Amino acid sequence: MNMHRRMVTGALLLSTGLLCASLPARAEDPADFFKDKTVRVLVGHPPGGSYDFYARLAADMLRVYLPQAKAVIVENKPGGGGLVATSYFYNQMAKDGTALAVLPETIANTQVMEPEVGKWDVTKLRYIGSFSPVNTAFVRRKNSPSKTPADMKKQETIVGCTGTNAQSYQYPALLKVLDGYKFKMICGYPGANEYSIALERGEIDLVSSAWNSWRVTHKRQLDAGDLVAVIQTGLKRNHELPDVPLMQELVDDPESKQVIEFASAGAMIGRALLAPPGVPEERIAFLRDIFDKMVKDPAMIAMAAQRNLELDPQPGTVVQGYSDAIVKTPPAVVAKAAMAFKG
Repeated sequence: MNMHRRMVTGALLLSTGLLCASLPARAEDPADFFKDKTVRVLVGHPPGGSYDFYARLAADMLRVYLPQAKAVIVENKPGGGGLVATSYFYNQMAKDGTALAVLPETIANTQVMEPEVGKWDVTKLRYIGSFSPVNTAFVRRKNSPSKTPADMKKQETIVGCTGTNAQSYQYPALLKVLDGYKFKMICGYPGANEYSIALERGEIDLVSSAWNSWRVTHKRQLDAGDLVAVIQTGLKRNHELPDVPLMQELVDDPESKQVIEFASAGAMIGRALLAPPGVPEERIAFLRDIFDKMVKDPAMIAMAAQRNLELDPQPGTVVQGYSDAIVKTPPAVVAKAAMAFKG
């Protein structure tokens, strides 16, 4: 009897052990994963512009909403109008959720227009959320010889830019090629700070840069009329620039309008937070949930307002849709935009 009891007990223990072994391990809580980890927010531009402003806002918000993390730090890796950082982020940074980035809103455009440069697949990146759409504004100095878009079609206007892969070159190049604007491009400025100084000194007449940045760094000059926004990019006018025309509103040719709208589609992506490919989906969902909560938090909204940063947030899934749509643009439109971007 005792032997029988021992055999039954042994069989039960064995079957229980086999059952436990067959059950899947409990998934790690995404919040627990970040405990004592350092989270890095990469930005592909130097300090002082809107990319950097929003990267630092993201880091400060995450310090509140990821208190279990050991640290949240911002890393600047400028070069190629943000493309050096994009390649580094896609190929080399950690793919576990501890590496995030604020990168150019045009990386999907670059992928389809310049595949030899944009060696990444934006459909594999994961947008966590966008802080704000970002229209680019063409801003002239008060005493620029060309005061209006019509003037800029008739006489030479000197435009400052960082490099030929940056929007500061490419957006003016669109109007130069597609609609005959007499822009003389002077590239080589390291970043927004430098070409803004050149504009104020009178070395150049016009600069194309994010309105989100202009409204922070040059509010006094804009309010005084020393600097004037004359053209903007995007799919709809910024609410602060209701009387400033969109690029596509300045051209008559329907195909040129379509090309400009493709080139401007990244404005809806704006200043967004991304994760690289390969991050487990449960962590992406966790980070997207955190993002949606923190951009609605009154304390976080106040933080952005103190820095004069616009908050018009969109969820990561919505932004992902904008990005994925860009890579589905008809090849003929992409080819014409690529040609125009070369000036």
